[in-house]
Amino acid sequence: MVAPAPDTLRPAMARTNLDDAGGGGQPDIAAAGGVVVRRDDDRRTRIAVIHRPKYMDWSLPKGKLEKGEDWREAALREVTEETGFRCEATVELPPVSYTDRKARTKLVRYWLMEPVKGKFKPHGEVDELRWLTRREAEDLLSYDHDRKLVRKALRVRRLRRIRGALPGPDWRWSV
Repeated sequence: MVAPAPDTLRPAMARTNLDDAGGGGQPDIAAAGGVVVRRDDDRRTRIAVIHRPKYMDWSLPKGKLEKGEDWREAALREVTEETGFRCEATVELPPVSYTDRKARTKLVRYWLMEPVKGKFKPHGEVDELRWLTRREAEDLLSYDHDRKLVRKALRVRRLRRIRGALPGPDWRWSV
């Protein structure tokens, strides 16, 4: 039996910032992605969770920035490439930073997104996409930082919906 390579044994370790990682707080890898949320016909909120065969994991769609690309553009491009859905990015979520399996520091900035148009087709990077409830997503996602981000994203979405339903500052009670 052949032992796995040492870099495959190290789990991804999430943290809130890169200041404690050395390197002046600059990540080795800059990436962007989205928490893609939609409401199904049954009125239940669903989150897009993808399977990446290369890593044998379930994750949120994300990827590295390309040269000259800003974070939001990268997030929208990566989500489209990985899910097949063109999305609208609504609000930026808290960033996630961690050390990957190769001991590199990675910073990922995420946006809350809603699909506008598209359809998933399996490809080399992503072979499956599932639309899951929060509980189903939390059970399936491979990384704790993704589970935490899903909870935060759904709280932000819920607050935005509540605030949108409230009257504006010029609203007056009618008598």
